[in-house]
Amino acid sequence: MSVELEEIRDFLAGFEPFAQLPDEELDQVPGKMSMRYFRRGEEIVPIGVPNHFMGVIRSGAIDVLDEEDVLLDRRDAGRSFGYSTMGAESTSQYRMVAVEDSLVLRLSREDFDQLAKRNPDLNRYYSSWSKRIRAAADQLRQESSTKVLRTKLGEFKIANPISCSPETAIMDAAKKMDEHGVSSLLVQTNGKLKGIVTDRDMRSRVVAKNLDIQRPVSDVMTVDPRCATSQGLAFEAMLLMSELRIHHLPIVDDGKISGIVTAADIMRLLRHDPIYLTADLSRKNTVEELANTFQSAAEVASRFIDRGASSEEVSSLLTVAADSLARRLLVLAEKKFGEPPVPYCFVVVGSQGRKELGLASDQDNALVLHNSYDQREHGQYFAALAEFVCQGLDRAGQVLCPGDMMASNPEWRKTTDQWISTFHSWITAPEPDALLHVQTFFDFRGIYGDIEMAQQVHQSAVNMARGARRMHAHLASLAARRDPPLGFFRGLVVERSGEYGATLDVKKGGTAGIVQMARLYSLATGSDAIGTRERLTAAAGHGQVSKRGAQDLLDAFDFLSSIAFRHQTQLIKVGEIPNYHIDPKTLGKMDREHLRDAFSIIKDMQSALATKYPVRNI
Repeated sequence: MSVELEEIRDFLAGFEPFAQLPDEELDQVPGKMSMRYFRRGEEIVPIGVPNHFMGVIRSGAIDVLDEEDVLLDRRDAGRSFGYSTMGAESTSQYRMVAVEDSLVLRLSREDFDQLAKRNPDLNRYYSSWSKRIRAAADQLRQESSTKVLRTKLGEFKIANPISCSPETAIMDAAKKMDEHGVSSLLVQTNGKLKGIVTDRDMRSRVVAKNLDIQRPVSDVMTVDPRCATSQGLAFEAMLLMSELRIHHLPIVDDGKISGIVTAADIMRLLRHDPIYLTADLSRKNTVEELANTFQSAAEVASRFIDRGASSEEVSSLLTVAADSLARRLLVLAEKKFGEPPVPYCFVVVGSQGRKELGLASDQDNALVLHNSYDQREHGQYFAALAEFVCQGLDRAGQVLCPGDMMASNPEWRKTTDQWISTFHSWITAPEPDALLHVQTFFDFRGIYGDIEMAQQVHQSAVNMARGARRMHAHLASLAARRDPPLGFFRGLVVERSGEYGATLDVKKGGTAGIVQMARLYSLATGSDAIGTRERLTAAAGHGQVSKRGAQDLLDAFDFLSSIAFRHQTQLIKVGEIPNYHIDPKTLGKMDREHLRDAFSIIKDMQSALATKYPVRNI
């Protein structure tokens, strides 16, 4: 194969459906293709004219227009056009026009037909479901837009924040804050942000330590603080400040300071919103108070959904609240049992680890202990601490894990070295129990204590997993067996009887399968991403899943998650326990169709996994 043909092959391998072709088939495709250059504005396929080739955009972009020149789609590199005339339609119903100078790879009708006969998935791929599901997901995202939640920071930021230079004396900085009645100063040089100093810094870093007030403010400032942009949203800023436990967020655009927002600014904006939950949790001093506050989380989420929050925003809110609850319980535990005898990190795994907590999620957690940990000397302390926290979470509404994957179980309290060794055994000997643990503990995120210990464990596990082909095959097998509730002719399959009769489970046969595939893609590419969305984004186009395939799964995940949250909100309103069992008859016609599309995506991507990995032999 020539260098040019090899480059084309590698290009095609990065996009669906060619990414799923067997290697021997893919090797033959470039040699059957011709290449043509189209100038910007040139008509590639007219309406009503027979078309004899399938086009794949090598570079540039092409608009698909209807007979009234209404834009239906814009396609860029890697996407195809011309399929409709490869099938039953003899002439093109659409007009394709180059909107940029474009190079197009062309495959003749005859060669396409031969390829499709040998690989039936080609025809299935080029059907209309992927476009419909993307439209459905986009519609849901647009419906998520509300004035309050999506107010851009640029609309209410303090545009000319008070600032000083790094050389300014602490005393002069304090005077400046007092004179202007502000609670923070941005420290900058020629408009470039260097740090921030707040009234809290003045108390804890200067007054409490009796520091010389003639020293430069750079000695007490927070260096390189987290920032947002003017295009950021109030909701995102609030979550970030809650997670980092800060109250001031500089606004930086194109490397230059453009303003600052504070938690008080956003609270005033959202004063009628139940966004105070995470702040309230950090102020509670008893388990009972924490439980009473956190139990309102479901109601908070329900209100956010009613106001148009997306599934990602609701999951983020629930996760930040759950993290805050666990952190506060750990603080109370340390007050009760004393200072920890060795450093440790409290880790959340599963959906909370992925920051995808739902309204029906239980708790999954663990402890990473310093390698100096000694069971005889330190075991009792950490057993008591873990029991206190897990029981506190349960009382607050994060029910105990049915599989006992919690820090209160001695099995999930390990030193750093023990955790790394455990991951090694799971990866090299993927037995059924090990695979169950892999699916939970690879979603591994430290939230309290020595976070670096958790990061070390997770990174070591990711490094070991990248080349573990045997484990990949087992994970692929598990993902491929999560059958979506879809029958012949795309009919939705519901439970026939029992408590959930006439319903289907959008988690078991839907989102859970996407989570599993995303985890596999991510581990196989060596990415340390933990969230499903981040994993799909990181793995896209890197040999495991094409960019198009990853985007289809993202759209399906967003749609199914939104449907689940809407269903759970209705259950909460009537006092029922939230679940994932939905009666399709309660959905509108379009939502039922989009549900079929989402399940079709999952089913097709599972088929691709079964082709890539020897799942039938496992």
